[in-house]
Amino acid sequence: MKIFAIADLHFDGKKEKPMNIFGDNWINHEEKIVENWKASVENDDLVLIPGDISWAVKLDEAVDDLRKIDSLPGVKIIGKGNHDYWWSTSSKLNKLGLKSIRFLKNNSYEYGNVVICGTRGWESTESTEETEDKFDKKIFLREINRLRMSLESARKSKKIIIVMLHYPPFDNNGLPNEFFEIAKSYKSDICIYGHLHGEEGHKNIKEGMFDNVSVHCVSSDYMDFKPKRIM
Repeated sequence: MKIFAIADLHFDGKKEKPMNIFGDNWINHEEKIVENWKASVENDDLVLIPGDISWAVKLDEAVDDLRKIDSLPGVKIIGKGNHDYWWSTSSKLNKLGLKSIRFLKNNSYEYGNVVICGTRGWESTESTEETEDKFDKKIFLREINRLRMSLESARKSKKIIIVMLHYPPFDNNGLPNEFFEIAKSYKSDICIYGHLHGEEGHKNIKEGMFDNVSVHCVSSDYMDFKPKRIM
């Protein structure tokens, strides 16, 4: 079993949200992702997708995009991104009958020798002109609690802990933020995130070992729309 990760698929079944505002490399990005995915991932592999899956607003509008992902090789664990407005209750998501997709929502999943935890995350400091979303204390505290709930559900596991976040685990000064500190306190081994796009966004990417946690940015355009093998 191999473990891959790729965030920010930004699939758009209605073709109403062109992503090339972030660069010409986004032209036909869905086709690139599908082609690269099929070339790398096998059926027993695990693929982690930390958010911004589909531009759909309602769940029934996202079904085609989710089915496209479901048809690709591998078992997929999906987390919520800031643009996943279609995200719904666990009951409604599970009733879609998707065969290879699991939704990460206040829980954790064990697969092979790993356990997957996580949440969307949020801006952890006051926003600047460069940040897309303003700091909202209510959302911030809710996401903090969701990460704790997810990690707590895996507390008794002796497996490798991978934390999925959509937002970076760093503040606007490039320092580990509260989400990272929680992941570290539960002895997480790996942390992945996305959200950052284009030349300006990629300037803020930080990767490497931080307090014994291996951190990876897996934004699709940062990886040239190729799933990144993280284990």
